[in-house]
This record gives sequence, structure tokens and C-alpha cells, in this order.
Amino acid sequence: MPELGKKLPALNGTIADGSTLKLSGLKGQWVVVYFYPKDSTPGCTNEAQGFRDLYPQFRARGAQVVGVSRDSAKSHANFAAKQQLPFPLVADTDETWCKAFDVIHEKVLYGRKYLGVVRSTFLIDPDGKLAQAWLNVKVPGHAQAVLDAVPAK
Repeated sequence: MPELGKKLPALNGTIADGSTLKLSGLKGQWVVVYFYPKDSTPGCTNEAQGFRDLYPQFRARGAQVVGVSRDSAKSHANFAAKQQLPFPLVADTDETWCKAFDVIHEKVLYGRKYLGVVRSTFLIDPDGKLAQAWLNVKVPGHAQAVLDAVPAK
């Protein structure tokens, strides 16, 4: 995981519409980057809906929300349309973002071990430095907890 108070690396990623999102292009505002395992699964859908429902409040505080998973841009486009998500989803198919934030770890499902995305959220300050991190997130109430960490304007 990046160190708190340290600048994050320059990351670029393809979003649902096929364009490129540059993390450095969001400098000057608070940025919430949340990592989730898979589009259209129950926990990930609930998490996305939480950020969607609070998005106007994030924007009122000068914050942008960015979701990241290893799904394709096409999968993200379908997921974002179905859930009416107003924020970008980065298709991290080469795991560049996941590796930069160190969110891929060994997981166990039904006794089978595999490498997967650990649900995690990072708050980046307007200078591009890591302000706060939530690791191994439980979805209920999480989006509100992140919003509470963003200073009011």
C-alpha cells in the first residue's frame, strides 16, 4: 500500500467510454479511489450504489469518485449504465492500478486459494497525496464513512 502522506504514482486507465482517465488530471480536488472485485456481483453492486447515492454530496465537497476493478471497459460500461453510476470506472485489465495500491492478495473461496482484489478504498488529497486508506472493506455504511472523511468545503 502507498504510504500515507506520500504522493501517488502517475496512473492512467481506460474507462467505460474508452477514453483515458489520468489520476494526475484529478489533482486539485479530493479523489476517492475504490477497488472492488467484480462488476455486477451483489457486494460490488451494493458498494457502487452507495457511492452513487452519495455522489452529489461527494461533489459538493469537491471530491471525485473513481471505481477500479480488473473487468473490461465493456463490462464497466454495462455495469455503469445498469446502475446509473455518475462516476468513472477504470478497467484495470493489466492490474497497474491494483499493483500500485497493493490490493491483490491471496483469498480463499470454498477452500480454493486464488489471487483476487481485496475491497479497498483510498482518499487522495488535492495535492495528490494519500490521506486515508480503508482496507478489507465491509460494504454496509462504507460510502458514508468515506464521505465523512472528506472535509466539507
